Amino acid sequence: MTDEPTSEPTSEPTSEPTSRWVRLARALHPRTTRAQVLAAVLVASLGFALVAQISQRDDQRLTGLRQSELVQILDNIGDRRDRLADEQSDLEAEQRQLSSGASGAQAAIEAARERLDTLGILAGTVGAEGTGVEVFISDPKGSVRAAQVLDLVEELRDAGAEAIQIGDTRVVASTAFTDVPGGIAVAGVRQSPPYTVLAIGDSQTMSTALEIPGGVIASLPEDARGTVAEKEDVRVTALLAVPTRRYAQPADPATPSK
Repeated sequence: MTDEPTSEPTSEPTSEPTSRWVRLARALHPRTTRAQVLAAVLVASLGFALVAQISQRDDQRLTGLRQSELVQILDNIGDRRDRLADEQSDLEAEQRQLSSGASGAQAAIEAARERLDTLGILAGTVGAEGTGVEVFISDPKGSVRAAQVLDLVEELRDAGAEAIQIGDTRVVASTAFTDVPGGIAVAGVRQSPPYTVLAIGDSQTMSTALEIPGGVIASLPEDARGTVAEKEDVRVTALLAVPTRRYAQPADPATPSK
């Protein structure tokens, strides 16, 4: 009697490409853990708390002001809005004149001259006169720092100042303010207290911006005092010397890229 050979069951081989795709899909779609969910909730809560704190701080700052002070802030914003609207109207009128055919050439010449005068005032190379303010800062102990005077200049610019002079020094966009023993230096020129600042622009808007509660004048050191006087005629006579170019030369107009 012969024994018949028994056949052993063969298991189907696992598809290797299929298992690779399964592992790749699991790697691209990891399961969210409780720690990840908790971290996301904490980050969202922290962001909401920061936004709420900033909003509450701004609300408290305005809530602490008197009604007259709030009216001053609102008037200041209204003045800035009106000034920007007037500037927009002037630019639109200039555009119409430049595109009016035969008279466009003459209008372009007049506009270029006005532009030259405006740039000269901004650059500090020509004098200026007009309505504005005179700021007087007494500092008997020399405690006013250059950063505080720079804050005053920036506040004047934000309020629409078109020309500024400190002492006998013209202030332009590149003017540096530094601390020196016994005072400050403006554009490298030493200024000793008391300080006199002249600014040409809308006098009411600038005086309101400087004297607002918690503003530049109120933030001066305790032993220093600042006063703002509105003037009908302010003369800025200090001029800025234009340095001679050594390396920079006018370049050809660039071709617009298509």
